[in-house]
Amino acid sequence: MEDDSWQGLLKRSLKSPEEIARFFDLDPEKVKKIARHFRVQITPYYAGLIKAKGDALYRQVVPDAAELEEHDGAADPLNEDDDSPVPSVVHRYPDRVLFLVSHLCASYCRFCTRKRKVGDPNQIHPRFIEDGVDYIRAHPEVRDVVISGGDPLMLSDRRLEHILKLLREIPHVEILRLGTRMPCYLPARITPELAAMLKKYHPLYVNVHFNHPDEITEESARALNLLADAGIPLGNQAVLLKGVNDDPAVMKRLMQKLLTVRVRPYYIYQADCVKGTAHFRTTVEKGIEIMQALRGWTSGMAVPYYVIDAPGGGGKIPIVPNYLHSVSDEQVVLRNYAGELFVYPQVRPKKEKRQRIAPCAAAPPQS
Repeated sequence: MEDDSWQGLLKRSLKSPEEIARFFDLDPEKVKKIARHFRVQITPYYAGLIKAKGDALYRQVVPDAAELEEHDGAADPLNEDDDSPVPSVVHRYPDRVLFLVSHLCASYCRFCTRKRKVGDPNQIHPRFIEDGVDYIRAHPEVRDVVISGGDPLMLSDRRLEHILKLLREIPHVEILRLGTRMPCYLPARITPELAAMLKKYHPLYVNVHFNHPDEITEESARALNLLADAGIPLGNQAVLLKGVNDDPAVMKRLMQKLLTVRVRPYYIYQADCVKGTAHFRTTVEKGIEIMQALRGWTSGMAVPYYVIDAPGGGGKIPIVPNYLHSVSDEQVVLRNYAGELFVYPQVRPKKEKRQRIAPCAAAPPQS
């Protein structure tokens, strides 16, 4: 009898280049060559969602020869290593840190920002966890800890709870966040036992990672609802990827479907300049086009921030379409989602002679 636990399902993943080549009818030698640069693994669940070679889900997990092309990417484009006071912690922002607790993932995204670390136990090792907790304990400015990796839900419930307990015992740590792709890649990992354990460590948030509406299935909905029912706020961090979701209609449908499973769209990331991922990158104009197709055309709850995580470690910078047409002392002219212009009257200081300004209304036609 097959083991249908999440651990059993994980063991049946496509792990070797030969397995992946056979499953997807690829040249095994080419897959081996790619796998020497970045680990390959695909869960049977996610492999079963792929409908055709080259489709949106295929591109995210199946090795591609384009990964070996150098282009202009960097191994560490966000300079995380320079902001790592200890190997498990990235401390870039004033009041929060990224805490890396696992080097493993259920499946390996071919566009991963942390290719240099993920999949390598020497880079993200359990022995570094204690150093990370000690660092956080020694820095009272840290009030928010983002637990990531790899995927922290690759840890057992017991090991993960040990980390959460240590962090929750630190008086100045107010917020705990988990970043995971398990509801997308291996929804069976989200069990009632896991949800009950996480519930003990509120305020705790979970950010998930879905890039395409076809990833939201009955299984993933079940997993997400278990977390939501435990009172855990859920947010989604998507990455804008060529051939995956660089279509306004696809991205809009993804955001709408996320809301139906109680996940609030949080970020759309411009793809990072990671070595070997140039084939995934779109222009920034494409991202702005997508944001214009969301704002006003669907619920505001379905509109995330579109951000570029600035190369060199500058942090997340929001990119927004220009809805501000002009500003003067008398009025602000605004462009709405449909391209129409409207006037908002500026407030005038009380002592100045008031000039009569028309109430908020459509702006006169532009010559």
